Amino acid sequence: MKFDLTLYRGYANEKQIILFGHVFKSIAPDYLLNDKKGYRHAKGVFEMFTIKTLNNALVKVSFQNQEITTRTVNDGYFRICIPCENIKAGWHNFTAEAFYEDYKVTEKSEFLKPYPGKIGVISDIDDTFLISHTNNLFKKLYVLLTKNVKKRKIFEDVVAHYSLLSRAGREDKMETNTFFYVSSSEWNLYSFILNFTQLHKLPKAVFKLKKIKSGLTDFLFSGRGSHNHKFNKIKDILEFYPEMRFVLMGDDSQKDPFLYAKIVKYFPENVEAIYIRQTKSKQNSKTVKMLQEVEAFKIPTCYFEHSSKAIEHSKKIGLL
Repeated sequence: MKFDLTLYRGYANEKQIILFGHVFKSIAPDYLLNDKKGYRHAKGVFEMFTIKTLNNALVKVSFQNQEITTRTVNDGYFRICIPCENIKAGWHNFTAEAFYEDYKVTEKSEFLKPYPGKIGVISDIDDTFLISHTNNLFKKLYVLLTKNVKKRKIFEDVVAHYSLLSRAGREDKMETNTFFYVSSSEWNLYSFILNFTQLHKLPKAVFKLKKIKSGLTDFLFSGRGSHNHKFNKIKDILEFYPEMRFVLMGDDSQKDPFLYAKIVKYFPENVEAIYIRQTKSKQNSKTVKMLQEVEAFKIPTCYFEHSSKAIEHSKKIGLL
């Protein structure tokens, strides 16, 4: 039986390593787009959102002298925690094997232990750095179905801003600040988003996306619905790194301002600043109100249309 294993970038602190991935029937989503054009790209997108996963597949993860065995849950997902001590900061490789019936698949990936420092960045994806037209369902679907990764657009000066934040406060050229890309996009789109960030040379990051989907209806409502998962994922990051302060990057097309304001109330000492991109011609009054609530905690905010303004703000408050 043919099946496939996809590993995602993991992350670690002083005590544990978190690693995760999916096991799929047939092939993984990363083979379905692969720079296709025209109707082949559209067909690949549909196939990506109707992909089938394997429940209860055996997965063995290896790092250094440790081996941890687990099994996938209903949607093919697995997540493990490996105890660790004295791991150096930086990116580390690990290996995983998936077993199903008499077959085996082996893959490699990596995880990040942050370099010593106080600042990290948690960024949304759609309409924060990747132009996605989230406010317009039909335009969003049109772009998703007709534009491959090389034709998708990024906001001007985003790369400059993120690159500066990646190096902020660092003297050692080998060290960078930690980035997480947390989104309501589903894991179906992981390889597409990963390729986009690499193509545009955005900072290397750990991804935390929404539960994988496997139906046509799921495709039509991709990225929509409840955003509670996003709050929980950010909450998990802040609890995992209690000594760090994070810059939160988002936009006003959905619920980022409200989620980030809620995060501040839970973690007032762990948020360094909040940046919200303006996606319409006028500022959203509810977003303005949410950011005013955040500033009551003495946390600087920036509601911007162009990333050049965000860069100026980061310099003004001493982030850069």
